[in-house]
Amino acid sequence: MERNDIDSDGSPEKASTSIWLDGSSPTTYDQLDRDLSVDTVVVGGGIAGVTTAARLKEAGQSVAVVERDRILTGTTGHTTAKLTSLHGLRYDHLLEHFGEAEARQYAEANQAAIDEVEATIEARDIDCEFERTPAYTYATSRDGRGDVRDEVDAARRVGLPATYTESTPLPYDVEAAVRFDEQARFDPRKYLLALARDIPGDGSYVFEDTKALDVDDGDPCRVQTEYGDLTADDVVMATNFPFVDRALYFSRLYPKRSYVVAARVRDDPVEGMYYHSEEPYFSVRPRPGGDESMVLVGGQNHQTGQGGSTEERYRALERQARERFDVESIEYRWSTQDYTAVDEVPFVGPHTPRSDHVYVATGFGGWGLTNGVAAGRLLSELVLGREPSWRDVYDPNRLQVGASMRAFLHYNADSMRHFVGDRLEPSPAEKVGSLGRGEGTVVRDGATPVGVSRDADGELHAVSARCTHLGCLVEWNDGERSWDCPCHGSRFDCDGDVLDSPAVEELDAVDLDDVSVSDDESAT
Repeated sequence: MERNDIDSDGSPEKASTSIWLDGSSPTTYDQLDRDLSVDTVVVGGGIAGVTTAARLKEAGQSVAVVERDRILTGTTGHTTAKLTSLHGLRYDHLLEHFGEAEARQYAEANQAAIDEVEATIEARDIDCEFERTPAYTYATSRDGRGDVRDEVDAARRVGLPATYTESTPLPYDVEAAVRFDEQARFDPRKYLLALARDIPGDGSYVFEDTKALDVDDGDPCRVQTEYGDLTADDVVMATNFPFVDRALYFSRLYPKRSYVVAARVRDDPVEGMYYHSEEPYFSVRPRPGGDESMVLVGGQNHQTGQGGSTEERYRALERQARERFDVESIEYRWSTQDYTAVDEVPFVGPHTPRSDHVYVATGFGGWGLTNGVAAGRLLSELVLGREPSWRDVYDPNRLQVGASMRAFLHYNADSMRHFVGDRLEPSPAEKVGSLGRGEGTVVRDGATPVGVSRDADGELHAVSARCTHLGCLVEWNDGERSWDCPCHGSRFDCDGDVLDSPAVEELDAVDLDDVSVSDDESAT
């Protein structure tokens, strides 16, 4: 396997991809090039979209998967790949705010997802490193011990394999932990590539590099793309964030970025999978493989556009990895973005209360592997006219005031603060001349905010700094070389192309000759 030799300074030029993307060949599906009609259109080529499409194809439907980039290169391709129903301290929260019936649905859906993946792997003989293993959520403070006990009691109440322990195989002490047995780890990209390969044919398609622009919930439905229209009886939006947002999901989902380093360790990788439930969050997931064995360490979560220096986040995570393990080298590093529902349960089902044939899957909150598989099952059953077992807990049109109000008010007040406050901060144009390679800043030419960045070759790029979603000012991300919106999580590359929704339109390019900024060509 080709690896990225990353120095301790975390140089971003030496880290190009996740371990899952590096371990498989890129896909080469065609663009859409004409109008087509199928039974169901699935927009989004991640785990929820591919699982939904594969199930519908197996049920005899014709399907078309439409992906803006390449399938399985987004959030699904940048996970730590824990296949578990242990999602932090989720079940005590569900019992308190949703009730036992819904908490049991959530538990059953995620446990069933693990079994479905295993059964699919066995039936199709997929080589994707699947292995059953225990999962732990642990606390390191005495105050956290009570929370762990409550979670064990809640998980047992809804039928999950939970035990309480005060010791783990980790090479450092914990106060207490929830342990779930018979969870699993795997390579999600290899697994899903095998499912995707069976979709094309018999009137079904996978289209890449094809941007969906709009959805009409009619009879039939119509999906407008850059290169043609797709008509279908049903449409599934599985795009991490819904690219058509008629139900104001931007106010009910908050964006979170998180970071991963893959470390080669001198000792055998620790057994099990681990998640530290207190701040700062910390994730440990071994990836056995003889001389290629590594430990995937994740954490440093923050709301998109508000985390300060991404480079410092990577450095902090590497320090944490070296403090806890005997690290020989850091082989990979990557980041990802996911959206969390304000009540902490994904939205899977009809897009709006009035949607008859348009469905959505979003808000997985960092636990998208089991939830993504569960979403694929739920959505495929809805499309096929069946009554899914877990419909109530995932209902996108639910109202859980007790579970969501505090987070809803905090997130939307914070977004408004950025919308207003960022416009008041001075941003002198003189800063452009001192930009180093890989740096960016927002400057103003009169009242117009402009995002200016310098690439690795020393060239300047300038774009409008107003997010095309609702007009918040973007912030420069020095680790991913992107413009990130601190209000609702939209992201753009240095030329303004959309990387993450809710924005669907690119940032306008700005001619630097028309902006009153000075450039120092000697900047490095």
